[in-house]
Amino acid sequence: MDLEAQRILAYLGLPIDYEPAPDAQPVAFLVRHLRELPPNLLRQFSAVTTPKQRSEVAAIRNRRLKFCDSDPEALRFHAARRAWPTLWDGSNARPGKEEAQEEMAWVDSEFMGGSLRPHVGRLGKLLGDFEEERAAVRARATRRVPLMADDFVPEEDESSGEEVSTEQTRPEPPDPEIEQALFLRRVKERFIYGLLETSLYDTVDWDDEWDFEDQDAEDRWFNDDE
Repeated sequence: MDLEAQRILAYLGLPIDYEPAPDAQPVAFLVRHLRELPPNLLRQFSAVTTPKQRSEVAAIRNRRLKFCDSDPEALRFHAARRAWPTLWDGSNARPGKEEAQEEMAWVDSEFMGGSLRPHVGRLGKLLGDFEEERAAVRARATRRVPLMADDFVPEEDESSGEEVSTEQTRPEPPDPEIEQALFLRRVKERFIYGLLETSLYDTVDWDDEWDFEDQDAEDRWFNDDE
């Protein structure tokens, strides 16, 4: 879909040679006029900008941040782990266990309206096993992905003069709650800065539901979160 630049300019009462032009400089145009346009015109900018580019617009970042703060289902742990498995690097003794249970529950309650439940036999368990195996493959692939720059941990300076202990210590078991919290923080940060593969941007970015009535309150809220 091409950007209807003339229609957008006409809606705002701007001349056709207005700069920044909505088609040539869409991000700069959004910085100035995001709040003045209705959603049906704003959605056109999805075709000429990426979510990452739109993160340069403070009002859009604020909308995404407020959306995250609303605790949407799509950004809760199990849904987020299914949607972006490569971001999950926590421990998981049986990857895919929750997904397998969902497959079995679907067969029991919804397959063909439940009318064939006496005849499906072990189908639910079979589908569950398939889903668990797929999740295990995704988990193994995740661990082969190189660490992101923000995960980099500097090596110890060997010239520091400190004696390195050679004793073998048993590592502390990971805390699942901490792992999940770190994962969700990474997901939400990447969402805010337009780095996730998701259709949520086409809804949140153009929805003034996520705006503040008071601009000063919005600025304070965003600064406090940082």
